[in-house]
Amino acid sequence: MPFPALNHVALTVSDLTVSAPWYQELIGAEPVLDEYTDAGFRHVVWSFENGTLFGIHEHDRGIEDGRFTEFHAGLDHVGFGCASRAELEDWAARLDGLGIEHGEVVDAHYGSGLSFRDPDGNALEFFAPPA
Repeated sequence: MPFPALNHVALTVSDLTVSAPWYQELIGAEPVLDEYTDAGFRHVVWSFENGTLFGIHEHDRGIEDGRFTEFHAGLDHVGFGCASRAELEDWAARLDGLGIEHGEVVDAHYGSGLSFRDPDGNALEFFAPPA
């Protein structure tokens, strides 16, 4: 049986009134879902052209340990696929235009990445395969 493709990613954020507009500006699209659930959290979700869903959640009980760090057990980062290194440079320019701090494009034998963080410090990356 083949392993299924990634369907969705959901990040916990501390304040949707800050994070939802930030992600909407970054993604450049309206969310397809914004609702409060019976499970005790509100989620805002975007649908990408490839069918992947990307969501952010704010839980009623809040965040227990403060800002995200990839050095704790759990999520390290979320990587968004790009077709080429040139596309990474385009994203760096867009992040600059949005006032979002980011690193330089880093090249490795397995591909190139452009790292940045959301308002809660969640680690995000645009990644392209090697040329």
